[in-house]
Amino acid sequence: MQRVCFLLKVRQDHLAEYRERHAAVWPEMRAALSATGWHNYSLFLRDDGLLVGYLETEDFEAARAGMEATEVNARWQAEMAPFFEALDGARPDEAMKPLTEVFHLA
Repeated sequence: MQRVCFLLKVRQDHLAEYRERHAAVWPEMRAALSATGWHNYSLFLRDDGLLVGYLETEDFEAARAGMEATEVNARWQAEMAPFFEALDGARPDEAMKPLTEVFHLA
């Protein structure tokens, strides 16, 4: 099982709405994530907008590709894109660059 952690930056003026949206993630989005291999997926948001994502999956690239193939992900990413800084034209899910794990205590 791969453990994946990534960082993104939520715009300061969108923090409250970002939290609201994630308090009510669409059921079809939750189902698609589960079906494509996203497990123990968590998002942590700091007050300055730093977003830390964590998930476990058998194959991160396959899990991302599976989500990319879903219609619900296309809708979700289009709605979420304005919330983020520094995407450089990428969708939020494309901007998720895994961090290198340097320590793990099992």
